[in-house]
Amino acid sequence: MHPSDLIVRTMQRIYAQGMTTTSGGNLSVLDAEGDLWITPSRVDKGSLTVGDIVCVRRDGTIDGRHKPSSEYPFHLAILRARPDLRAVVHAHVPTLSAFAVTRRVPDTAVLPQARFVCGQVAGSAYVIPGSDELGRVIAERFAAGSDCVSMENHGFVFGGETLQQAFERMETLEFTARVITAAETLGGCAPLSDSELGESARAMNMLPEFRAPTPSAREQELRRQLCDFARRGYEQGMVISTEGSLSARLEGDAVLFTPFGRDRATLQPEDIVLVKGGRREAGKLPSRALPNHLAIYRAQPWAGAVFNALPPHTTAFSIARDARLESRIIPESYLLLRDVPVLPYAGQYGDGSAVAGMVSREAPVLLFRNNGAIAVGGSVLEAFDRMEVLENTAKVLIAAKALGPAHLIGEDGIQGIRKAFLGG
Repeated sequence: MHPSDLIVRTMQRIYAQGMTTTSGGNLSVLDAEGDLWITPSRVDKGSLTVGDIVCVRRDGTIDGRHKPSSEYPFHLAILRARPDLRAVVHAHVPTLSAFAVTRRVPDTAVLPQARFVCGQVAGSAYVIPGSDELGRVIAERFAAGSDCVSMENHGFVFGGETLQQAFERMETLEFTARVITAAETLGGCAPLSDSELGESARAMNMLPEFRAPTPSAREQELRRQLCDFARRGYEQGMVISTEGSLSARLEGDAVLFTPFGRDRATLQPEDIVLVKGGRREAGKLPSRALPNHLAIYRAQPWAGAVFNALPPHTTAFSIARDARLESRIIPESYLLLRDVPVLPYAGQYGDGSAVAGMVSREAPVLLFRNNGAIAVGGSVLEAFDRMEVLENTAKVLIAAKALGPAHLIGEDGIQGIRKAFLGG
């Protein structure tokens, strides 16, 4: 795509998610000729068009019907300091801006995906926006190896080899910031150690390949469902572009997986990966959650679909030092979730036996320490519904913190629910 098209498409996505305002934020892309394409100054970000994008040529001349963003000096400074980067994203993202004004940076060690996507976040002191000094200060942080930099009392800036990568870093870090702030209300965060973060880096999805046959109507329907629910999960904020995976049992040991490394908001049926007989569909890489999902299907014949996700309120419980996600507060929560056990961090990696050993009809949902949750259902809809109810339950519990302690339904009440809806 032309840089102008990329910038408009990405800004539309950022604005639609409430991650910038009409006047705030700026994006840039460095093209193969060394020209910088950047958003304009004082133009509505909610109705940006390709014709609004400005080009700052290598020789310093400017083409376009608007002035370039007043922040373009620091965009140029970053790209000069880091030749490996080709795009910059800056926005006053709400929760990250709260970190900027309190002069803190999010600790990406709370979630493995946050560290994998964003690395360690650097901070920089307050400098007048649009100044050459701001460019110098930020460029120093990027030159030292950071891809995400906080600007005190200003916002955050992100670099990427592509504009998509820079956007993903912003989205992932904003998500992480939201999870951290929610966990603070639950008693604070418990970050992962370096060795635990290293454990999560091991890839378990590099299976040998095979040439998949033409899909049956049943397979085509399941591929469509996985894409539809992945997009719905994205729209509801239960997954982000870089995190969240779904799978569905097809027949025998054949399972369909959402792919690794693909934007969850734009998945198409042809992106879904068929895994069968210990092999993966040629040219595609399944989710890294593959061992856990396959182990569940082997151990639980009733399981038809599995959903891994990091919904923000649920994930806040997973990173909190000492907080329990109680389902016995609302009948629907108990019916869909039962009691929610917590899987220790180390149990999430390996052959999946630790996960499969804890899943049952009486425990269809597990909270993963520092890694969100997993929900199992007889269908894709049921697995998604359970994750949705889990996140709603977590929202209720966190909101209740401002009002007083949440009172649980007593044992007599639970037995009444079981008798009325479960037959015993």
